[in-house]
Amino acid sequence: MVKITKVEIRPMRDEGNLKAFCSVVFDDVFIVHSVKVIQGKEDLFVAMPSREVRSGEFRDTAHPIDNDFRLVLERTVLEKYLEVVGNGAERPQDGIPTEDVTF
Repeated sequence: MVKITKVEIRPMRDEGNLKAFCSVVFDDVFIVHSVKVIQGKEDLFVAMPSREVRSGEFRDTAHPIDNDFRLVLERTVLEKYLEVVGNGAERPQDGIPTEDVTF
């Protein structure tokens, strides 16, 4: 199975339900930018990078096709997010960039 070798978290300030942009590195050789941590009605969840198509819908541009790996990815990203911002912390730490770094 592919290993997640690094997760970079960029917390957002005052962006409503959008809590952070993330970059995830796989096996130290592949990176996916614009992964998002979003506050849902009850819990945080991870949204994959997406783009709007002609119909106005948003489609993921990269996403796991295996449900077990999707759960590992979500758990890993959310654990890193909570580590960076602190459990239950509303404000991100000072000095952490808050913009998305999309290439």
